[in-house]
Amino acid sequence: MTRMSAPTVNSAEKRRKATEATATFGLIIVAAALVGPFANLLNTAWGAAFRWLFAAGALIYTVARVVGATDPSDNLQLRRLRRLECWGGVAFMIGAFFWFYNQHRLGTGAGNLALLRETVLFTLVGALIQIISAWRIDSVGRKLAAGKDSGKKH
Repeated sequence: MTRMSAPTVNSAEKRRKATEATATFGLIIVAAALVGPFANLLNTAWGAAFRWLFAAGALIYTVARVVGATDPSDNLQLRRLRRLECWGGVAFMIGAFFWFYNQHRLGTGAGNLALLRETVLFTLVGALIQIISAWRIDSVGRKLAAGKDSGKKH
């Protein structure tokens, strides 16, 4: 029985590391794409490329978080916190939607600040959700690890 459960734990740990790396990559793309248009606030020509990068990064982040939240061997509280991270990805996706919507509605005549108002708002919401859930996942993980260590007989 121990032989069969060891590879599952190993593969689950590898999958978790892969999803964390993928989510981090998506988050870096989101951050880079959001900072780009602020380099020149009057030039909206770069906005088309950056909005597609933002949307791709948001999609990568969200998919990685959804895949990472489906581990049934996790503690209930950890599973709930990992699902909360998925909502951060949804906030990024909503921000990407508003970037496309505002570009279509306002056109290229509007400045970058007008185009990115809702995008920045939803990106901040997603970042806040990510920060809180990452902090709580670390805290709960430490408590669970301490509980397992104290339960061992020496």
